[in-house]
Amino acid sequence: MRGGLTRDEMLRYSRHITLPEVGLDGQERLKRARVLCIGAGGLGSPAVLYLAAAGVGTLGLVDFDEVDVSNLQRQIIHGTSDVGRLKLDSARDRVADINPHVRLEAHPTSLTAANAIELVSAYDVILDGTDNFPTRYLVNDACVMASRPNAYGSIFRFEGQASVFAAPGGPCYRCLHPEPPPPDLIPSCAEGGVLGVLPGIIGTIQATEAIKLILGVGEPLVGRFLIYDALRMRFRELKLSRDPDCPVCGRNPRIRELQAYEQACHPAQAEMEGLGDMTAVELKSRMDAGNPPIVVDVREPHEFGICRIPGAILIPLGELASRTGELDPASEIVLQCRSGARSARAVALLRDRGFGRARNLAGGILAWIDQVDPTQPKY
Repeated sequence: MRGGLTRDEMLRYSRHITLPEVGLDGQERLKRARVLCIGAGGLGSPAVLYLAAAGVGTLGLVDFDEVDVSNLQRQIIHGTSDVGRLKLDSARDRVADINPHVRLEAHPTSLTAANAIELVSAYDVILDGTDNFPTRYLVNDACVMASRPNAYGSIFRFEGQASVFAAPGGPCYRCLHPEPPPPDLIPSCAEGGVLGVLPGIIGTIQATEAIKLILGVGEPLVGRFLIYDALRMRFRELKLSRDPDCPVCGRNPRIRELQAYEQACHPAQAEMEGLGDMTAVELKSRMDAGNPPIVVDVREPHEFGICRIPGAILIPLGELASRTGELDPASEIVLQCRSGARSARAVALLRDRGFGRARNLAGGILAWIDQVDPTQPKY
Protein backbone atom coordinates (compact mmCIF):
# COMPACT_ATOMS: atom_id res chain seq x y z
CA MET A 1 0.00 0.00 0.00
CA ARG A 2 1.31 3.43 -0.92
CA GLY A 3 -0.10 6.68 0.38
CA GLY A 4 -3.25 5.01 1.72
CA LEU A 5 -4.12 3.36 -1.61
CA THR A 6 -3.87 -0.37 -2.20
CA ARG A 7 -2.11 -1.83 -5.23
CA ASP A 8 -5.47 -2.53 -6.85
CA GLU A 9 -6.55 1.05 -6.22
CA MET A 10 -3.33 2.40 -7.69
CA LEU A 11 -4.02 0.46 -10.87
CA ARG A 12 -7.74 1.25 -10.88
CA TYR A 13 -7.23 5.00 -10.53
CA SER A 14 -4.06 5.29 -12.61
CA ARG A 15 -5.68 7.60 -15.16
CA HIS A 16 -6.64 9.91 -12.32
CA ILE A 17 -3.31 9.78 -10.58
CA THR A 18 -1.46 10.79 -13.74
CA LEU A 19 -3.49 14.01 -13.87
CA PRO A 20 -1.49 16.79 -12.20
CA GLU A 21 -4.74 18.25 -10.83
CA VAL A 22 -5.50 14.98 -9.06
CA GLY A 23 -2.33 12.99 -8.40
CA LEU A 24 -1.85 10.62 -5.49
CA ASP A 25 -2.88 13.22 -2.91
CA GLY A 26 -6.08 14.02 -4.76
CA GLN A 27 -7.02 10.38 -5.12
CA GLU A 28 -6.51 9.92 -1.41
CA ARG A 29 -8.82 12.89 -0.78
CA LEU A 30 -11.43 11.21 -2.93
CA LYS A 31 -11.03 8.01 -0.94
CA ARG A 32 -11.54 9.86 2.34
CA ALA A 33 -14.48 11.89 1.02
CA ARG A 34 -18.12 11.36 1.92
CA VAL A 35 -20.82 12.35 -0.57
CA LEU A 36 -24.54 12.12 0.12
CA CYS A 37 -26.89 11.69 -2.83
CA ILE A 38 -30.54 12.46 -2.19
CA GLY A 39 -32.42 10.09 -4.48
CA ALA A 40 -31.48 6.99 -6.47
CA GLY A 41 -33.49 7.99 -9.54
CA GLY A 42 -32.70 9.73 -12.81
CA LEU A 43 -30.07 12.16 -11.51
CA GLY A 44 -28.77 9.95 -8.73
CA SER A 45 -28.13 7.00 -11.04
CA PRO A 46 -25.35 8.46 -13.24
CA ALA A 47 -23.97 10.54 -10.38
CA VAL A 48 -23.55 7.58 -8.05
CA LEU A 49 -22.12 5.40 -10.81
CA TYR A 50 -19.42 7.91 -11.70
CA LEU A 51 -18.64 8.88 -8.11
CA ALA A 52 -18.16 5.22 -7.27
CA ALA A 53 -15.98 4.67 -10.33
CA ALA A 54 -13.93 7.74 -9.43
CA GLY A 55 -13.14 6.30 -6.00
CA VAL A 56 -15.16 8.48 -3.64
CA GLY A 57 -14.70 6.39 -0.53
CA THR A 58 -18.12 6.69 1.07
CA LEU A 59 -21.36 7.29 -0.77
CA GLY A 60 -24.56 7.92 1.17
CA LEU A 61 -27.82 7.31 -0.63
CA VAL A 62 -31.26 8.42 0.57
CA ASP A 63 -34.23 6.71 -1.04
CA PHE A 64 -37.26 4.68 0.04
CA ASP A 65 -38.80 3.76 -3.32
CA GLU A 66 -38.91 0.52 -5.28
CA VAL A 67 -37.76 0.05 -8.86
CA ASP A 68 -40.62 0.35 -11.34
CA VAL A 69 -40.41 -0.60 -14.99
CA SER A 70 -41.15 3.04 -15.92
CA ASN A 71 -37.88 4.02 -14.18
CA LEU A 72 -35.69 2.04 -16.55
CA GLN A 73 -35.89 4.55 -19.41
CA ARG A 74 -33.54 6.86 -17.49
CA GLN A 75 -32.52 5.40 -14.10
CA ILE A 76 -29.55 3.44 -15.39
CA ILE A 77 -28.29 2.20 -12.04
CA HIS A 78 -31.23 -0.24 -12.06
CA GLY A 79 -31.99 -3.08 -14.48
CA THR A 80 -34.96 -5.12 -15.57
CA SER A 81 -34.19 -7.81 -13.01
CA ASP A 82 -34.39 -5.16 -10.27
CA VAL A 83 -38.06 -4.28 -10.84
CA GLY A 84 -39.85 -4.57 -7.51
CA ARG A 85 -36.65 -4.33 -5.44
CA LEU A 86 -35.77 -1.41 -3.23
CA LYS A 87 -33.71 1.08 -5.20
CA LEU A 88 -31.17 1.12 -2.40
CA ASP A 89 -30.59 -2.63 -2.75
CA SER A 90 -30.27 -2.37 -6.51
CA ALA A 91 -27.86 0.56 -6.23
CA ARG A 92 -25.77 -1.20 -3.58
CA ASP A 93 -25.24 -4.21 -5.83
CA ARG A 94 -24.34 -2.05 -8.81
CA VAL A 95 -21.89 0.08 -6.84
CA ALA A 96 -20.21 -3.02 -5.38
CA ASP A 97 -19.74 -4.38 -8.89
CA ILE A 98 -18.31 -1.12 -10.21
CA ASN A 99 -15.93 -0.54 -7.32
CA PRO A 100 -15.63 -2.86 -4.31
CA HIS A 101 -13.44 -0.26 -2.57
CA VAL A 102 -16.38 2.09 -2.16
CA ARG A 103 -18.66 1.93 0.85
CA LEU A 104 -22.34 2.67 0.25
CA GLU A 105 -24.32 3.86 3.26
CA ALA A 106 -28.01 3.27 2.59
CA HIS A 107 -30.62 5.48 4.22
CA PRO A 108 -34.02 3.87 3.54
CA THR A 109 -36.08 6.91 4.41
CA SER A 110 -37.46 10.09 2.97
CA LEU A 111 -35.64 13.30 3.76
CA THR A 112 -37.64 15.26 6.33
CA ALA A 113 -37.27 18.32 8.51
CA ALA A 114 -36.60 15.95 11.41
CA ASN A 115 -33.64 14.07 9.87
CA ALA A 116 -32.17 16.38 7.19
CA ILE A 117 -29.63 18.24 9.32
CA GLU A 118 -28.26 15.05 10.85
CA LEU A 119 -27.94 13.34 7.48
CA VAL A 120 -26.45 16.30 5.65
CA SER A 121 -23.97 17.09 8.42
CA ALA A 122 -22.45 13.60 8.19
CA TYR A 123 -21.14 14.19 4.64
CA ASP A 124 -18.74 16.56 2.90
CA VAL A 125 -20.74 17.27 -0.26
CA ILE A 126 -24.45 16.88 -0.93
CA LEU A 127 -25.80 15.96 -4.34
CA ASP A 128 -29.42 16.93 -4.91
CA GLY A 129 -31.05 14.27 -7.06
CA THR A 130 -34.61 15.11 -6.04
CA ASP A 131 -37.60 15.54 -8.35
CA ASN A 132 -39.95 17.66 -6.26
CA PHE A 133 -39.97 21.12 -4.76
CA PRO A 134 -40.57 20.21 -1.10
CA THR A 135 -37.40 18.10 -0.92
CA ARG A 136 -35.45 20.56 -3.08
CA TYR A 137 -36.07 23.40 -0.63
CA LEU A 138 -35.38 21.08 2.29
CA VAL A 139 -32.02 20.03 0.82
CA ASN A 140 -31.07 23.64 0.17
CA ASP A 141 -31.95 24.89 3.63
CA ALA A 142 -30.27 21.95 5.36
CA CYS A 143 -27.09 22.53 3.33
CA VAL A 144 -27.04 26.21 4.29
CA MET A 145 -27.60 25.46 7.97
CA ALA A 146 -25.02 22.64 8.02
CA SER A 147 -22.50 24.55 5.85
CA ARG A 148 -22.34 21.85 3.20
CA PRO A 149 -22.07 22.54 -0.56
CA ASN A 150 -25.03 21.39 -2.64
CA ALA A 151 -24.28 20.05 -6.13
CA TYR A 152 -27.68 20.85 -7.58
CA GLY A 153 -29.39 19.49 -10.66
CA SER A 154 -32.91 19.38 -12.05
CA ILE A 155 -34.53 18.03 -15.21
CA PHE A 156 -37.84 18.45 -17.01
CA ARG A 157 -38.81 17.34 -20.50
CA PHE A 158 -35.81 18.43 -22.62
CA GLU A 159 -34.17 20.93 -20.27
CA GLY A 160 -31.70 20.48 -17.44
CA GLN A 161 -30.18 22.83 -14.91
CA ALA A 162 -27.12 22.59 -12.69
CA SER A 163 -25.30 24.73 -10.15
CA VAL A 164 -23.47 24.58 -6.83
CA PHE A 165 -25.40 26.15 -3.99
CA ALA A 166 -24.53 26.88 -0.36
CA ALA A 167 -20.78 26.95 -0.97
CA PRO A 168 -18.80 29.43 1.18
CA GLY A 169 -19.59 32.93 -0.06
CA GLY A 170 -21.87 31.65 -2.81
CA PRO A 171 -25.63 31.84 -3.30
CA CYS A 172 -28.16 29.22 -2.29
CA TYR A 173 -31.21 27.98 -4.16
CA ARG A 174 -33.44 30.51 -2.40
CA CYS A 175 -31.29 33.32 -3.77
CA LEU A 176 -32.69 32.24 -7.13
CA HIS A 177 -36.19 31.20 -6.01
CA PRO A 178 -36.93 32.59 -2.52
CA GLU A 179 -40.24 30.76 -2.14
CA PRO A 180 -41.82 27.64 -3.67
CA PRO A 181 -44.11 28.20 -6.66
CA PRO A 182 -47.89 27.74 -6.31
CA PRO A 183 -48.87 24.05 -6.29
CA ASP A 184 -50.89 24.33 -9.50
CA LEU A 185 -47.78 25.43 -11.39
CA ILE A 186 -45.73 22.38 -10.43
CA PRO A 187 -45.93 19.57 -13.02
CA SER A 188 -44.01 16.42 -12.16
CA CYS A 189 -41.77 14.52 -14.55
CA ALA A 190 -44.46 11.84 -14.68
CA GLU A 191 -46.95 14.44 -15.87
CA GLY A 192 -44.65 16.34 -18.22
CA GLY A 193 -42.21 13.62 -19.25
CA VAL A 194 -38.43 13.68 -19.46
CA LEU A 195 -35.99 12.72 -22.21
CA GLY A 196 -34.28 9.56 -20.98
CA VAL A 197 -30.70 10.67 -21.65
CA LEU A 198 -31.16 14.10 -20.05
CA PRO A 199 -30.53 13.02 -16.43
CA GLY A 200 -27.39 11.26 -17.62
CA ILE A 201 -25.97 14.60 -18.74
CA ILE A 202 -27.07 16.63 -15.72
CA GLY A 203 -26.28 13.90 -13.18
CA THR A 204 -22.77 13.56 -14.60
CA ILE A 205 -22.30 17.33 -14.32
CA GLN A 206 -23.33 17.09 -10.67
CA ALA A 207 -20.81 14.30 -10.09
CA THR A 208 -18.14 16.40 -11.81
CA GLU A 209 -18.86 19.34 -9.52
CA ALA A 210 -18.76 17.12 -6.43
CA ILE A 211 -15.35 15.76 -7.43
CA LYS A 212 -14.00 19.27 -8.10
CA LEU A 213 -15.22 20.44 -4.70
CA ILE A 214 -13.50 17.49 -3.01
CA LEU A 215 -10.25 18.07 -4.88
CA GLY A 216 -10.38 21.85 -4.66
CA VAL A 217 -9.58 22.23 -8.35
CA GLY A 218 -11.05 24.09 -11.29
CA GLU A 219 -13.96 26.50 -11.22
CA PRO A 220 -17.06 24.99 -9.62
CA LEU A 221 -20.50 26.25 -10.60
CA VAL A 222 -20.64 28.58 -7.62
CA GLY A 223 -22.52 31.73 -8.60
CA ARG A 224 -23.13 30.22 -12.02
CA PHE A 225 -26.38 28.66 -13.14
CA LEU A 226 -26.05 26.27 -16.08
CA ILE A 227 -29.04 25.63 -18.37
CA TYR A 228 -28.96 22.83 -20.92
CA ASP A 229 -31.39 22.62 -23.83
CA ALA A 230 -31.21 19.10 -25.26
CA LEU A 231 -33.38 19.84 -28.29
CA ARG A 232 -31.08 22.61 -29.48
CA MET A 233 -27.92 21.09 -27.95
CA ARG A 234 -27.17 24.40 -26.32
CA PHE A 235 -25.70 25.37 -22.97
CA ARG A 236 -26.35 28.76 -21.42
CA GLU A 237 -24.86 30.16 -18.24
CA LEU A 238 -26.40 32.77 -15.97
CA LYS A 239 -24.56 34.68 -13.28
CA LEU A 240 -26.13 34.27 -9.87
CA SER A 241 -25.14 36.43 -6.91
CA ARG A 242 -25.83 35.81 -3.27
CA ASP A 243 -28.94 37.71 -2.21
CA PRO A 244 -28.23 39.74 0.95
CA ASP A 245 -31.95 39.54 1.73
CA CYS A 246 -32.21 35.78 1.12
CA PRO A 247 -34.59 34.26 3.68
CA VAL A 248 -32.14 31.50 4.61
CA CYS A 249 -28.56 32.60 3.75
CA GLY A 250 -28.93 36.39 3.83
CA ARG A 251 -27.65 38.88 6.40
CA ASN A 252 -30.77 38.58 8.53
CA PRO A 253 -32.29 35.19 7.69
CA ARG A 254 -35.85 34.64 8.80
CA ILE A 255 -35.66 30.89 8.22
CA ARG A 256 -33.54 29.53 11.05
CA GLU A 257 -34.89 26.01 11.30
CA LEU A 258 -36.24 23.51 8.83
CA GLN A 259 -39.91 23.84 8.00
CA ALA A 260 -42.79 21.50 7.14
CA TYR A 261 -42.02 21.71 3.44
CA GLU A 262 -44.86 19.48 2.24
CA GLN A 263 -47.34 21.99 3.62
CA ALA A 264 -45.46 24.86 2.04
CA CYS A 265 -45.43 23.33 -1.43
CA HIS A 266 -48.73 21.49 -1.62
CA PRO A 267 -52.32 22.45 -1.00
CA ALA A 268 -53.07 22.74 2.68
CA GLN A 269 -54.22 19.48 4.19
CA ALA A 270 -57.43 21.12 5.31
CA GLU A 271 -58.15 22.04 1.70
CA MET A 272 -57.58 18.44 0.61
CA GLU A 273 -59.85 17.02 3.29
CA GLY A 274 -63.60 16.99 3.17
CA LEU A 275 -63.79 16.82 -0.62
CA GLY A 276 -65.74 13.56 -0.51
CA ASP A 277 -63.10 11.48 -2.27
CA MET A 278 -64.37 8.43 -4.16
CA THR A 279 -62.21 5.32 -4.28
CA ALA A 280 -61.48 3.44 -7.47
CA VAL A 281 -63.33 0.40 -6.15
CA GLU A 282 -66.39 2.52 -5.34
CA LEU A 283 -66.34 4.05 -8.82
CA LYS A 284 -66.13 0.61 -10.46
CA SER A 285 -69.02 -0.61 -8.29
CA ARG A 286 -71.11 2.37 -9.37
CA MET A 287 -70.30 1.66 -13.00
CA ASP A 288 -71.26 -2.00 -12.64
CA ALA A 289 -74.53 -1.02 -10.95
CA GLY A 290 -75.47 1.20 -13.87
CA ASN A 291 -75.46 4.54 -12.02
CA PRO A 292 -72.00 5.94 -12.65
CA PRO A 293 -71.07 9.57 -12.00
CA ILE A 294 -69.64 11.70 -14.77
CA VAL A 295 -65.87 11.12 -14.80
CA VAL A 296 -63.75 14.06 -15.93
CA ASP A 297 -60.07 13.38 -16.59
CA VAL A 298 -58.03 16.57 -16.02
CA ARG A 299 -54.72 15.20 -17.31
CA GLU A 300 -53.04 16.20 -20.55
CA PRO A 301 -53.92 14.51 -23.87
CA HIS A 302 -50.63 12.59 -24.03
CA GLU A 303 -51.34 11.13 -20.59
CA PHE A 304 -54.89 10.26 -21.59
CA GLY A 305 -53.46 8.29 -24.51
CA ILE A 306 -51.46 6.04 -22.20
CA CYS A 307 -54.26 4.87 -19.93
CA ARG A 308 -57.79 5.95 -19.11
CA ILE A 309 -60.97 5.13 -17.24
CA PRO A 310 -63.70 3.95 -19.64
CA GLY A 311 -66.14 6.72 -20.42
CA ALA A 312 -64.03 9.49 -18.94
CA ILE A 313 -64.28 12.96 -20.49
CA LEU A 314 -60.93 14.65 -21.12
CA ILE A 315 -60.77 18.28 -19.98
CA PRO A 316 -57.18 19.25 -19.04
CA LEU A 317 -56.90 21.18 -15.80
CA GLY A 318 -55.65 24.29 -17.60
CA GLU A 319 -58.82 24.35 -19.71
CA LEU A 320 -61.32 23.45 -17.00
CA ALA A 321 -62.14 27.01 -15.92
CA SER A 322 -63.13 27.98 -19.47
CA ARG A 323 -65.04 24.77 -20.17
CA THR A 324 -67.28 24.46 -17.14
CA GLY A 325 -70.20 25.24 -19.42
CA GLU A 326 -69.84 21.72 -20.84
CA LEU A 327 -70.74 20.26 -17.43
CA ASP A 328 -74.00 20.22 -15.45
CA PRO A 329 -73.60 21.79 -11.98
CA ALA A 330 -76.35 19.51 -10.65
CA SER A 331 -74.61 16.30 -11.74
CA GLU A 332 -72.34 14.17 -9.61
CA ILE A 333 -68.89 14.62 -11.15
CA VAL A 334 -65.75 12.70 -10.25
CA LEU A 335 -62.50 14.46 -11.18
CA GLN A 336 -59.54 12.26 -11.97
CA CYS A 337 -55.84 12.76 -12.77
CA ARG A 338 -52.71 10.62 -12.41
CA SER A 339 -52.48 10.43 -8.63
CA GLY A 340 -55.15 12.75 -7.23
CA ALA A 341 -53.37 16.09 -6.75
CA ARG A 342 -54.47 17.91 -9.88
CA SER A 343 -57.97 16.53 -9.62
CA ALA A 344 -58.23 17.80 -6.04
CA ARG A 345 -57.53 21.29 -7.34
CA ALA A 346 -60.12 20.71 -10.06
CA VAL A 347 -62.69 19.77 -7.41
CA ALA A 348 -61.98 22.98 -5.53
CA LEU A 349 -62.37 24.99 -8.74
CA LEU A 350 -65.71 23.39 -9.60
CA ARG A 351 -67.08 23.71 -6.09
CA ASP A 352 -66.23 27.40 -6.11
CA ARG A 353 -68.41 27.63 -9.23
CA GLY A 354 -71.43 25.88 -7.77
CA PHE A 355 -70.69 22.24 -8.57
CA GLY A 356 -71.65 21.01 -5.12
CA ARG A 357 -71.47 17.32 -6.03
CA ALA A 358 -67.93 17.40 -7.45
CA ARG A 359 -65.70 14.70 -5.96
CA ASN A 360 -62.10 13.60 -6.31
CA LEU A 361 -60.97 10.12 -7.33
CA ALA A 362 -58.55 9.12 -4.58
CA GLY A 363 -55.22 8.01 -6.02
CA GLY A 364 -56.20 8.88 -9.59
CA ILE A 365 -55.64 6.58 -12.54
CA LEU A 366 -52.81 4.85 -10.67
CA ALA A 367 -55.28 3.66 -8.03
CA TRP A 368 -57.69 2.58 -10.77
CA ILE A 369 -54.95 0.45 -12.36
CA ASP A 370 -53.86 -1.03 -9.03
CA GLN A 371 -57.35 -1.79 -7.73
CA VAL A 372 -59.52 -2.26 -10.81
CA ASP A 373 -57.70 -2.71 -14.12
CA PRO A 374 -54.05 -3.87 -13.82
CA THR A 375 -53.92 -4.55 -17.57
CA GLN A 376 -53.38 -0.85 -18.28
CA PRO A 377 -49.82 0.58 -18.30
CA LYS A 378 -48.62 2.96 -15.62
CA TYR A 379 -46.39 5.97 -16.21
